[in-house]
Amino acid sequence: MDNATSVNILRQRSSGILLPVFSLPGPFGIGDIGLSARNFIDFLQKSRQSSWQILPLGPTSPMFGNSPYMSYSAFAGNPLLISVEDLVEQGLVGQQDLANLGFSEYQIDYQRAAGFKNNLLQAAWRRFGATPDNRDLLDEFACAHPWVGEYALFLALKEHYQGLPWYDWPPALRNRQTPALRDAGKQLGEKITCRVFEQFVFFSQWRRLRAYASDHGVRMIGDLPIYIALDSADAWINQAIFQLDPASSQPTHVAGVPPDYFSVTGQRWGNPLYRWDATDPCVRNQLWDWWEQRLRLNFSLVDTLRLDHFRGFASYWAVPADEATAINGQWRPGPGQSFFAEMEQRLGGMSIIAEDLGIITPEVDELRRNLGYPGMNILLFAFDGDSTNSYLPYNIEKDSVVYTGTHDNDTAVGWYLSPEVDPAAKRRAKRFANRQDDEAGVFHQDMIHLALSSAANLAILPMQDVLGFGNDCRMNTPGTVANNWQWRCAERFVNAGVAEWLADLTALFGRIPPGGEKPTEELACSLDNEG
Repeated sequence: MDNATSVNILRQRSSGILLPVFSLPGPFGIGDIGLSARNFIDFLQKSRQSSWQILPLGPTSPMFGNSPYMSYSAFAGNPLLISVEDLVEQGLVGQQDLANLGFSEYQIDYQRAAGFKNNLLQAAWRRFGATPDNRDLLDEFACAHPWVGEYALFLALKEHYQGLPWYDWPPALRNRQTPALRDAGKQLGEKITCRVFEQFVFFSQWRRLRAYASDHGVRMIGDLPIYIALDSADAWINQAIFQLDPASSQPTHVAGVPPDYFSVTGQRWGNPLYRWDATDPCVRNQLWDWWEQRLRLNFSLVDTLRLDHFRGFASYWAVPADEATAINGQWRPGPGQSFFAEMEQRLGGMSIIAEDLGIITPEVDELRRNLGYPGMNILLFAFDGDSTNSYLPYNIEKDSVVYTGTHDNDTAVGWYLSPEVDPAAKRRAKRFANRQDDEAGVFHQDMIHLALSSAANLAILPMQDVLGFGNDCRMNTPGTVANNWQWRCAERFVNAGVAEWLADLTALFGRIPPGGEKPTEELACSLDNEG
């Protein structure tokens, strides 16, 4: 799907589901981009959903709490999401390797899943790499993705130095001196090639999944974090474009947000900041070229991108690196409209949803409106008693995206049951849904009704809210590290009954785009066959 088509889709009335790939059902400890993902696309089609919104696809690490927003690479795919079943289908893994796994269907065990997948991928690499023609395919892939060789070297060096961050490596490697890089490439050659193989497999499987989604009328909405991790291939390779001390390679200031409704001390994310104000034209060109390459790759994977922390492009919160919290930061100007105009020109248009949550000034709103990007409305933020609250159903604009909640919110049912939520806010939410009860068990349906009936062109429903799950299924609590990014959706919950209920509501509220209509009898037949 080209960018122009994707932009037009954002202007049509439709709906979709938010579910991270890692939360998909399956027997291998973590969701993947194979059969379970294709089955979920079948479910989306049967429930008349036009979009599947996911979270970032990059490699995660226990060093970052397995957060998809803190990755070793802004370009690479997460090898934990590679489909084992597809490897079996290709003859790279034996069926006997998959017996007696014993993974939980409700929670991700990152450590066990990583050990299991890493062993299988190394076995698959030995079989794949034994054929000279296959190695030629890897060379072609590496030529088409210039970042992959450097990323593979980065991981090989991290393994060689027992997980040390790149800024603690020997100075010659930390500073990327050519002789040291050349020697490391020779010494670690096979490990580097194995990492390239992992990316080759990931991107091959993703192309298959993307084509499957397109064939079933489902567009993919990705998620692009504005910042990268300090201990990442991107920071190591492109040190000049970040606010780093040249002597220590440590940040002078780091990313975060000031105190808000998520945290009274703000959020000190710790990511390195971009040198948007660089006067050196070489640095500026390198920064903008890096962003072009990043956006271009992501738009090859998805139809639309949710641009995380959009307000950081208008102005960003810079926290001195020696501060323990984000309280004592300051706002600094971001790249603004000229940056997006340049990227739009280079890429031939971009289909973007602006994540405009948090402290949003008129300057940020003006930037978004000038660019024509739809913003986000979160229903769980609507019921504070302020009649001008922009998230209230009657204030939601047509050119926007409405969510019951996001990955950073409690679930709808969890919110309603929380003792920390003002009882008056709960009563207002019920009244907006025209409910006279105080039942928590149907509150997710109340919020879904409000979202689908709203004026917003696009409505996105977290899968936990579709299923009416509580706080134990929350995805992430901002400002914390433990117990996040672990929820999985068991296979039995993705069923025909849920699809039929959601399909009926989607049709009722006119969220089936032109061309997406399906005769009622045909839909009923497909649902009956599924059940």
